[in-house]
Amino acid sequence: MEQSNNFNNPGGGKGPKMPRFNMNWLYTIILIALIALFFSGGGDALGGSAAKEATYTEFKQYVDKGYVLSVVANKTESTLKIYINPKYTRDVYKMSAQSVGPNPYVKVQFGSIDEVDRYANEMVKEKKIRSFSYDNQKSNDFWNLVMSVAPLILFFLFIYWMSGRMGSGMSNMGGGIFNVGKSKAKMYEKGNAIGITFKDVAGQEGAKQEVQEIVDFLKNPKKYTDLGGKIPKGALLVGPPGTGKTLLAKAVAGEAGVPFFSMSGSDFVEMFVGVGASRVRDMFTEAKLHAPCIIFIDEIDAVARRRGAGVGGGHDEREQTLNQMLVEMDGFGYNEGIIVMAATNRVDILDPAILRPGRFDRKIGVGRPDVRGREEILAVHIKNKPLGEDVDLKEIARTSAGFTGADLENLMNEAAINTAKEGRKFLTQTDIEKAFIKVGIGAEKRSKVISEKDKKITAYHEAGHAILFHVLPDVGPVHTVSIIPTGVGAAGYTMPLPEQDELHMTKGRMLQNIMVSLGGRIAEEIIFDDITTGASQDIKQATSMARAMVTEYGMSEKLGMINYGGDNNEVFIGRDLAHTRTYSEEVASEIDSEVKRIIDECYAKAKRIILDHEDVLHSCCALLMEKEKIGQAEFEALFQDGEKPSGEAETPVTEA
Repeated sequence: MEQSNNFNNPGGGKGPKMPRFNMNWLYTIILIALIALFFSGGGDALGGSAAKEATYTEFKQYVDKGYVLSVVANKTESTLKIYINPKYTRDVYKMSAQSVGPNPYVKVQFGSIDEVDRYANEMVKEKKIRSFSYDNQKSNDFWNLVMSVAPLILFFLFIYWMSGRMGSGMSNMGGGIFNVGKSKAKMYEKGNAIGITFKDVAGQEGAKQEVQEIVDFLKNPKKYTDLGGKIPKGALLVGPPGTGKTLLAKAVAGEAGVPFFSMSGSDFVEMFVGVGASRVRDMFTEAKLHAPCIIFIDEIDAVARRRGAGVGGGHDEREQTLNQMLVEMDGFGYNEGIIVMAATNRVDILDPAILRPGRFDRKIGVGRPDVRGREEILAVHIKNKPLGEDVDLKEIARTSAGFTGADLENLMNEAAINTAKEGRKFLTQTDIEKAFIKVGIGAEKRSKVISEKDKKITAYHEAGHAILFHVLPDVGPVHTVSIIPTGVGAAGYTMPLPEQDELHMTKGRMLQNIMVSLGGRIAEEIIFDDITTGASQDIKQATSMARAMVTEYGMSEKLGMINYGGDNNEVFIGRDLAHTRTYSEEVASEIDSEVKRIIDECYAKAKRIILDHEDVLHSCCALLMEKEKIGQAEFEALFQDGEKPSGEAETPVTEA
């Protein structure tokens, strides 16, 4: 801010700042003036007068009517300049004196100078005109031409000047009106200038091992070429958002120490036709000059979607860009030493031509980290954060199942923000737990006023979920139960604590998840003999899972192991426009019946479990009404022995 103040106040003092004039207003005024000048008479207007041509007969008529003040004759050109009385300007020019300008005149071509001399001198004697004189200087046609086109020239010079300013203002972005086709790729002379290596990439050991071969090839190409091996053309990093695809590509460049070109897929897309293809050509031309090197295209699905798809299907600008990229990667061109790396989380919509060997030879999966990977990622993100003695990274890693690297970074950042807000110097386990709730569920709104009736409904609702989490073997145990409203609009929440990462989702576990989702609604029915809208999201989740079991996973004995088109083929993200359902109306009816049957059976079993533990339901509600939030130990103490009752740990079986 100090630098900004000194800029506005050159003295660097504390005096008043000088107002900054907006130059856009000046440009606008100049443009309007030039246009007005052009349309107001050209060179004649610049000279301060307006000209009109008339015949010799009309000249005499003007004299008879008293319109003429003076006459100047030019013998060389046989012309007269008749200066008009301003009072009669409108009669002659059919416009106001202000519009015509000062000293308006009429130009008359004559035949005989003797006739003009006789007539003019006679009119002077009769005082019909004030004066008559001669001007034998030949007019400068060239100057008149220049003055007539001067406004147009100035107008185009103004446009050129403004274009230059736009180009210079966008030069840092590789744009401008005259270099719009230039590549916007940001280049690092040496990849290690980025400052990122494999040490900065945690939790992705499998992916690092795959890209290590590319690094080794860039460092020691002869080791492979002696055996007839060729450098890979490209490597496609595939995985969910936030798993570290871009970070891994930067680490490859940093380890290899080669030039690194970074560009986003959206940078190729412009409103002008042919710009995308031009930028592709320019990028590869620049890369050839710095080979061996790496080109990294982030979010490549923005430009490499399946061709011929979408509304209209045709040959649009994006397809031109993709075609040029296909040619550059594996066409008649020679791009030895250029490795193209790209990242996407929508590999399913990419064009098949760009996925074949010779273009992207490697498809490297960058998935969600496991519990050990999450612990390694957390260790990276706490390097500059002071931790308290109670912080347990293993516990955090176990609790955060399904979190990506970006999620974990955000988790630790929110914990640091909470610590700073409370004025402490060290992060504690409590800070991390609060951050976990905030990023996973939403910020708690303790200040929100809630009636006792609503609190009670929420308490029983969450207690219903919690009992099923505790009793069912594959979905618990319970970590936190709360009736404090959160930022996402929920009146409360029940958060489980997964004991380990599950590679596969079993049929039994999916049925248990459906039962847990229905637990809140069941508790409301049992206690209040009425229902609320609070279970809308729970019902949506249960229905979605049951339908997936039937249509996608083949978990229905009645319908068999058949996929009934459970995927959503969105036309606007690269899918075909026309889709026909691959099954009959009878099968559709059976699908609906199966989904309803699964929901109903899960509902009945979940209700029976909650009724068996109705005393815990009431106890949990009373405890929540008192404390608003309870932890795992407090909740499990509500059961008589603190453990899952015997005979209830078996997975409920529903014949789907």
